[in-house]
Amino acid sequence: MTTADQLDKIITKTERLMELCSALQEENDLLKLENQSLNAAVKASKDKIDELEQKLKVIKMAKSFSETNEKTLDIKQKINEFVQEIDKCIVLLKK
Repeated sequence: MTTADQLDKIITKTERLMELCSALQEENDLLKLENQSLNAAVKASKDKIDELEQKLKVIKMAKSFSETNEKTLDIKQKINEFVQEIDKCIVLLKK
């Protein structure tokens, strides 16, 4: 094999390596774009989760107030019923 043949092989392999390098660089650029897109999607999802967690806190707080108000109304109603029973008993005792 002559020096010219060896040089041709080296040039051919170098060109092939340069093509592979270029293809890998393009793939790397695409992967970087995809990574940026996925990072943006993750951030949007985290923001949405934070927003929904805040709404959930508000709903839980409102529900606890609602339950407290319902319990208060139930207690008031029971007291009114007891007062009515006591009034009936007083009326019966007066007779």
